Amino acid sequence: MKQLKVVQTFISRFLILILSFGLVIFSTNMWGSEGKGTISIVIANVALVSFFSSIFSGSSTSYFARKFKVEQVLVYSYLWSLIVGTAVPLIFSFAAIQNEFLYYLIGISVLSSLLSTNISLFIGTQNIRFFNIYTVLQQLVHVLFIAILIYIVKLKDVSVYFLAQIFCLALLFLTSLILILKKCKFSEFSFSKSVFINMFEYGWKTQLSAFIQFLNYRLSFYFLEYFEGIAVVGIFSIGITFSEAIWTITRSIAVVLYSDVVNSESREESIVKTKSSLKLSFSLMLVFVLGILIIPDFVYPFIFGKEFSETKLIMLLLAPGILAIAVSDMIGYYFSGIKELKVLNIKSIVGLLITVIFSLFAIPKWGIWGACFVTTLSYVVSAAILFWKFYQSTDFKIKDYIISKDEINALIKTFSKKSN
Repeated sequence: MKQLKVVQTFISRFLILILSFGLVIFSTNMWGSEGKGTISIVIANVALVSFFSSIFSGSSTSYFARKFKVEQVLVYSYLWSLIVGTAVPLIFSFAAIQNEFLYYLIGISVLSSLLSTNISLFIGTQNIRFFNIYTVLQQLVHVLFIAILIYIVKLKDVSVYFLAQIFCLALLFLTSLILILKKCKFSEFSFSKSVFINMFEYGWKTQLSAFIQFLNYRLSFYFLEYFEGIAVVGIFSIGITFSEAIWTITRSIAVVLYSDVVNSESREESIVKTKSSLKLSFSLMLVFVLGILIIPDFVYPFIFGKEFSETKLIMLLLAPGILAIAVSDMIGYYFSGIKELKVLNIKSIVGLLITVIFSLFAIPKWGIWGACFVTTLSYVVSAAILFWKFYQSTDFKIKDYIISKDEINALIKTFSKKSN
């Protein structure tokens, strides 16, 4: 049953990977490196807001979905999403961060947080099917709205990207809300001090690590914009977009692992499942990273435009970090599932310190290549800390990362069942 969940989630994430690549190709050709840079900065700001709103709407919703009444969990998650999704962008406006896109930032922040609550609830209740459907639809419906706005409504500005995302998130939130409310009792929607305290305590500890890790992933964007300009951010962001598109594959495994660990009462069983996930994610990452790296140099500017001729070298420099984060994510989700959050904060803080200290030297001196070096160093060191902590509680074995013939055959059988 677990293998089927992994396969279903893998297929959904593979579809997301294809849609993400298609959207990146379209946006770079439609709006160029400067437009892609603008999109990257605004979406980075959305992600920044989401780390505050996800104190309730993210893993906290998943974790407490079966520990408290769903209705009480939703009350706090929805209210927090509305308040934080509006307040944080307004604070950004005082700091003059992308003021011209403020209303888009508020709309996307609020709606993405509300939708995230519903998707997190699907994870917490082990409804992986709906989780997969809605994660794919976020990309697919976004692409459809972009096409409608450009080719039917005849809008051409880069703001089309954000307007389409608002329409997409609103539609998906409403449809997922209907599904959830069908299983809720309106009389059970109420405030509970105990629910609030538990969700907030778990949520801020989880999101502290996630927020710091986000800075590791995105701080280089802001350094590059300051020292090199928005167009360079657009070029560099292609490499990061590739990285995160690849990570969607391994995070499909991590989501199933997290759902299992949260609902498991056996630490030993959780470790065994984590090792199994490590093995599968490592094997998949080798395939995808090697696949991208063997693509000839001329393909990238042909697909994305002549401004992106250095994408291959960017990918080569980022590859070690991409692999390290993808595999270590399994361990990160394991620690999150058993509420050992301290190590997540430590690895994120160490990674952030590396990013800040080295960026101040490397990016002004080497520009985009300095950003690649700093990003990879931060990723590798952060991952190493997680591996070190995990293998303090269990033995290290090379076979933890080598998928066996029997396991390959089992996956093939599961794929066959899914296709029939």
